[in-house]
Amino acid sequence: MERRDFLRAAGPATVAGLAGCLGGGSADTDYDVGMSAKAFRPVRIAVEPGTTVRWLNTSKQGHSVTAYEDDIPDEADYFASGGFDTEQAARDNWGNSSGGTMFEGDDFTHTFEVLGEYAYFCIPHERAGMVGTVVVTEDPDAVTSGE
Repeated sequence: MERRDFLRAAGPATVAGLAGCLGGGSADTDYDVGMSAKAFRPVRIAVEPGTTVRWLNTSKQGHSVTAYEDDIPDEADYFASGGFDTEQAARDNWGNSSGGTMFEGDDFTHTFEVLGEYAYFCIPHERAGMVGTVVVTEDPDAVTSGE
């Protein structure tokens, strides 16, 4: 086999094999809210009803996504990483066994159906100000997002 024939045959496979080794890696950017050491990014987002929001732990810290039960619309479903039905259950499980912990690279999703504002927080970093808001509105472009 001549060198040109070999390169023609092996070239695409070699490039495909090296694709994951070059550059900075393949960063996962398919999320709506990321997490730094002690903050959600962005801290405020606006979406239309029926939108599924994806949080991704983009830091090395353990985090949670936990709704403030009294700060979501009355008709809305409660949400928390770990699948808890109440804020108190999420807090209790975190305190007892770190239940609901999202480690680096873990994600959590929730679909928002009811119009209104949804305040949420990270249990271990709540005192450090790690809080966020999802605004569900018919016109998300009219809402100022938070950085």
